[in-house]
Amino acid sequence: MHEAHEVSRRERLKIILRLLRENRVESQDELLSLLEEKNVFITQATLSRDLKLLKASKVGAGSEGYFYAVPSDDELRKREEIYVQDILRGYVSIDWNDQLVVIKTYSGHSSPVALALDNMGLDGVLGTIAGQDNNVFVALRKGYSGEAILADLKERIPELDED
Repeated sequence: MHEAHEVSRRERLKIILRLLRENRVESQDELLSLLEEKNVFITQATLSRDLKLLKASKVGAGSEGYFYAVPSDDELRKREEIYVQDILRGYVSIDWNDQLVVIKTYSGHSSPVALALDNMGLDGVLGTIAGQDNNVFVALRKGYSGEAILADLKERIPELDED
C-alpha cells in the first residue's frame, strides 16, 4: 500500500480531470475509489465541490445511463480568461487582516469579481461574499494569509496591480 500524501486543490483537480477524461465515471463513489487508487483521500462533500469547480456534469448516454463529463481544456481556458477579465475590469484595491481579504471594486462589479474568485478555485479561498455594490469579502482557509492570496492571484493574473 502506498503512503497517502496531501495534495493541493489544484493538483487534486488535475487528477480528477484526468480520471474523468480517461474513465467512464458514473457516480461519485466510483470517482472516490479511483482517487483512492491514486492515494488521494477526500470526503464526498469535497469531491462535490471539486466537481462543481471543474464544471463537471452528468450527461446521458442513452440506454447506457449517465456519466460525468467535463469541458475541454480550451473551454476551461476561455472561462479562466473571462474570470481574469472580470477581476481586472472590476477591482480597485485589495487589503486584508488575519482572517479576511477585502477587495474594493468599482460600483456594480462586486458580484462578477466574487463569482470569478469562486470559480478560479484558489486554494486559500474558503468562500466569498459580494457586497451590495463595491466590496467583496474573501474568507481565508486556515493557514492562508492575504499575502498568499495576492501571490496566487498575481501568479494567475500577472497584470494585477496591488493598489
